[in-house]
Amino acid sequence: MLNLLSFLIGIISLIIVIPATIPLLGWANWIALPLIVIGIVLGQLSSSNSGRNFCLIIGVIATVRLMLGGGIF
Repeated sequence: MLNLLSFLIGIISLIIVIPATIPLLGWANWIALPLIVIGIVLGQLSSSNSGRNFCLIIGVIATVRLMLGGGIF
């Protein structure tokens, strides 16, 4: 059950992160990062690792995008 919740939170975060790759919308990654962390925690508590790994991949994408944009853009 926690793995499913982790996947759902990951999908919601992915919906936020995809448009945030457009220039000047990088601030949306700051909204997605807390959701990603919640998804990682829920995935860690579950018996399966797939939801956690999905959230980790999305977190890496959001973090790299923030680093390329200087944290804001």
